[in-house]
Amino acid sequence: MNPPSGPRPGGYVGRFAPSPTGDLHLGSLYTATGAYLDARSHQGRFLLRIDDLDRPRERPGAADRILRTLEAFGFAWDGPVVQQSARAAAHGRALAALRALERLYPCDCTRRERALGVGAYPGTCRHRREPIRGPHALRVRVDPIEIDIDDRIQGRWRRNLAATGDFIVQRRDGIVAYPLAVVVDDAALGVTDVVRGADLLDSTPAQRFLQTLLSLPTPRYAHLPVLTEPDGAKLAKSRRSVPLDARIAGPQLATVFDLLGLAPPAGLARARIEELWAWGVAHWNAQQVPRRPNLPLPAPTAAPLGPAG
Repeated sequence: MNPPSGPRPGGYVGRFAPSPTGDLHLGSLYTATGAYLDARSHQGRFLLRIDDLDRPRERPGAADRILRTLEAFGFAWDGPVVQQSARAAAHGRALAALRALERLYPCDCTRRERALGVGAYPGTCRHRREPIRGPHALRVRVDPIEIDIDDRIQGRWRRNLAATGDFIVQRRDGIVAYPLAVVVDDAALGVTDVVRGADLLDSTPAQRFLQTLLSLPTPRYAHLPVLTEPDGAKLAKSRRSVPLDARIAGPQLATVFDLLGLAPPAGLARARIEELWAWGVAHWNAQQVPRRPNLPLPAPTAAPLGPAG
């Protein structure tokens, strides 16, 4: 089950879609830079969307700080910033379409009950006959079919949707879940290429399934390895997850270029931001990005990765 993918008439359209749950850190800069270089090296458009559906986790002022940080690091996006929270009507239409296809069913399983399945939701509520009257999520009924993923960085791989199981498209608090919102909103923006972290690779088959059900185009995917500390700990929970500092934007950006496999010359970190970006666009090659799900950072050195003290 593989809809046609790849750039369509009108050229390349990429995007960066951060969630305002905190400030950008080195891992965020790494992902945004990969997406930006890929778009600009294809002479394409680069869009910015704030994925702000998860209001309970949103930090006050985080969206504005994200925009200011991206501007300070020299990012320039095309068109207005899109707020995902303003897309409720489109998300509702997608849910209605899935309901009309008889693909939705309610689920009131607790987190503990969901964990009883091995690797995937065990389908507890799929065949329930009694009505669910209390708070509940909505799940999509999937088919046990093979989904082929031809990722530009991670390579080709296959996943049976049975391993994913029936997945949630609307949480019990009424918030539309990521897999549905992202495919609806990427299609509305005309996104042809998605460059994002490999922590989202496992969610791609579910998104491909939704794209087919809803007759939406499938973009090309390129999943960057997720940055971790040398011991494998998530960067988001380490000391190097501190907010970025525009005072040392050049060194931080050059560090990210190196992590993306570009091998920048030693003096590039001292160049103006415009020169750094021009060099990065000219030397970008997605095939040089390490093909692995996680990329441990080198042990801390004198090279500044976080805010100057």
